[in-house]
Amino acid sequence: MKRGFLRKTGLLIAAALVAGMGANAQQTGEDAALNLSLAQALEIALSENPTIKVAEQQIEVKKISKNEAWQALLPSADFSGSVQYTLLAPVMKLNGMEFKMGADETSTWNGQFQVSLPLFAPTVYATMNLTKSDLLNAVEQSRSSKLDLINQVTKAYYQVILAQDSYDVLCKSLEQAQKNFDVVKSLYELGGTSEYDKISAEVQLRSLNPTVIQARNAVTLSKLQLKVLMGLDPEYDIIISGSLEDYEDRLYSEALSAGSFSLENNTNMRQLKMNETMLNQTLRVQKMNFMPTLALAGTYQLQSMQNADWNVGNYDWVKSSSIVLSLSVPIFRMGNFTKIRSTKLQISQLQENMDYTEKQLSIQARSYIDNMKANAEQVASNREAIEQAEKGREIASKRYEIGKGTILELNNSEVSLTQAKLTYSQSIYNYLAAKADLDKVLGDE
Repeated sequence: MKRGFLRKTGLLIAAALVAGMGANAQQTGEDAALNLSLAQALEIALSENPTIKVAEQQIEVKKISKNEAWQALLPSADFSGSVQYTLLAPVMKLNGMEFKMGADETSTWNGQFQVSLPLFAPTVYATMNLTKSDLLNAVEQSRSSKLDLINQVTKAYYQVILAQDSYDVLCKSLEQAQKNFDVVKSLYELGGTSEYDKISAEVQLRSLNPTVIQARNAVTLSKLQLKVLMGLDPEYDIIISGSLEDYEDRLYSEALSAGSFSLENNTNMRQLKMNETMLNQTLRVQKMNFMPTLALAGTYQLQSMQNADWNVGNYDWVKSSSIVLSLSVPIFRMGNFTKIRSTKLQISQLQENMDYTEKQLSIQARSYIDNMKANAEQVASNREAIEQAEKGREIASKRYEIGKGTILELNNSEVSLTQAKLTYSQSIYNYLAAKADLDKVLGDE
């Protein structure tokens, strides 16, 4: 029976280590500790977690890309200049005659200033819409990161409370085991019980010590996991007050109201729809490559030729200017057809993926709702089990004191009460974890 107690209790305590917990260091001084509520934990996490900061920076990058798109419609100005020094001018021979094309050892200077303005650029217009959608997609990705962090922090917060509740239950069990041992020891010394009962009570007491130590470590580890998610220094101490019992009243009403749901705000579905919009806009950009473009350019040029010295101020400069209206009409580019075909296939693939993802998310949401309802029912049953186990322990204790009960009954009653309390806390945590997962699937912040 003692081995069964250790095994069952160990399994329940192991549940307090779920959600990946690290190692913790204690902060000296009670005044340095931070008393946290769930709302405060989420607020700190959303402001300090590196994942959220990276997502916000990505939004800024997309804003810059959006500006780059419309800036392509603004005028552009360029200046170019060149100096050419002729060592030996070329000679052209024609019908027995020679023509010197230039002068030897002279320089030619040329400077040009050009302003160009796109008048009709359909590809740029389509790209502007694409960058807007890309920015919205980055915002939704940031929201996805926030939802994921909220889910992790919420469950980690409840995990700390579960670990603390389990530790309190086991400490009380250890305290009761000490009282039982004191009673049995007193009876043994008075000759009212056997040495076997005394040894059994002592073994029961000593066997609880490792479990209590394990539960204490679970509290430390769960706090560290929460601090990591919040972006806090692991050395910083936090205090989380209350117990899972405080959440019992609310879960019944929530479980009853949980039924119908909508995936409208689910971040995965929203990102898939945005990707579909972006692919359609990409297809439009590719089709714009078949349309003509019209641009206006103005040029002002200075030129000086055959200068024998380097006195630039005395050169004879020739000025010229021009305005050019250019029209470019694409006739045939095979690559454009290939890109359009590839994009259409990607759109078809994405639509299939959207249908499959929606079905999977619906199954997940329904599963979480069922888990919430099942755990709500278990909480009520486990509450009654605790009351019955407490009565059982009282009866077993009185029976043993008057000599009508056995040490086995006394130990079994304590084991039953401890298991009932641990199962009760675990069922509330399971409900809260399922509710947090449901909120994430439905996109509720």
